Amino acid sequence: MLLTAPILPTLLKLSAPTTVAMLAIALVAIAETAYVGVLGVEALAAMALTFPMIMLMQMVSAGAMGGGVSSAIARAVGAGDLARANTLALHAIIIAVVAAAIFSAFFWLLGPAIYRLLGGQGRALDLAILYSHTVFSGALCIWLFNTLSSVLRGTGNMNAPSVVALVAAALQIVIGGVLGLGFGPVPSFGVVGIGLGQVIAFGLGSIYLFIHLCRPDARLRLRLAGFHMDRTMFADILRVGGLASLSSLQTVLTVLIFTGLVARFGTIALAGYGIGARLEFLLVPIAFSVGVASVPMVGMAVGAKNILRARKVAWTAGSVAAAGLGIVGLVVVVAPDLWSRLFTSDDAVIAAARQYLTAAGFGFPFFGFGLCLYFASQGAGKVLGPVLGGTIRLVIVAVGGWWLATNAAPVWTLFALAGGAMIVYGIATGLLVKATRWD
Repeated sequence: MLLTAPILPTLLKLSAPTTVAMLAIALVAIAETAYVGVLGVEALAAMALTFPMIMLMQMVSAGAMGGGVSSAIARAVGAGDLARANTLALHAIIIAVVAAAIFSAFFWLLGPAIYRLLGGQGRALDLAILYSHTVFSGALCIWLFNTLSSVLRGTGNMNAPSVVALVAAALQIVIGGVLGLGFGPVPSFGVVGIGLGQVIAFGLGSIYLFIHLCRPDARLRLRLAGFHMDRTMFADILRVGGLASLSSLQTVLTVLIFTGLVARFGTIALAGYGIGARLEFLLVPIAFSVGVASVPMVGMAVGAKNILRARKVAWTAGSVAAAGLGIVGLVVVVAPDLWSRLFTSDDAVIAAARQYLTAAGFGFPFFGFGLCLYFASQGAGKVLGPVLGGTIRLVIVAVGGWWLATNAAPVWTLFALAGGAMIVYGIATGLLVKATRWD
């Protein structure tokens, strides 16, 4: 079906279950931000400091390295080599374990210094460190969950990982709310409890996905018999996932630089931007649901030497993502307070969030277009173009933001710069992907 069926209906069919799961994850983000809003403005500022780091791990494990895993397995399946696909899955698990250890150690040791550099101070900094330590202590749960989900998606199975993600999201909302705010005999653990909700939910989901992949009737069954490590298998995953990780790092660096610039305007501006930026990060799952559906379609087409079909899948997926995010952008430009008032009643924070959303909303469809092409390029094993597009966006934000800051420009000009950088990113990525050979 992935090699012969009409592209748009097949793409929509594959993306539907992931879209539902991603919407559930978006509800988690809304719920968590609402919980933090109850804890106070300092807690909101703390989340603005830590959120880019948490999303970096999610983007690398699910989008970048996860895309590398799905791409390698999809190309093996497209070539009819199921034994190779199984071996690739086991190598992917090893990569996840090692990467989780690196993330945990890095942010335990250097996280506090990073949050200080971003402008964190006082109680906001203390809360940021507490939340960061909690989540990164459970990095293995998050990495395994996203890696095992990517293994399943590489075979074209979108339903199982989506259902598990949906259940995990529900658990995270409940557990995070109970432990974060307290309920009945359970005391409030504040931001630590909210972080524990994420770790526990992903841990339980990882266990289920591993059992699912070991079942005799699994489409791709994990088999340890006769397994031995092969660096060519690691290379097949890492040549896509490793380079794609640079794109995730660029995205987070862009947000970090921007967060540091906004922090100069005080806690109110930082809290307002944090609310607005959280919506921007929620656009990633929307584009992810379409983009991740394109990975096996593109990968299997490339594996079967049908480059023309692979290209058509990529442009179709990018157009669908642009349309979806364009609708979101239109809503927040017209009525930005609908989003902001979900998390706070502070008029000053709402005003700051309004400035960001009305300025950046015009760039949302371009951001979705470029991001979806990034996933499609993973399926083809050719991600350099989207990475260069992300580099252009990073340079615009860094250089332009520095110039505006040194010239004492008002904060709204920084927000307008963010929207403009998204537009340039989408256009540049499209041109670079078009110029890249996929055969």
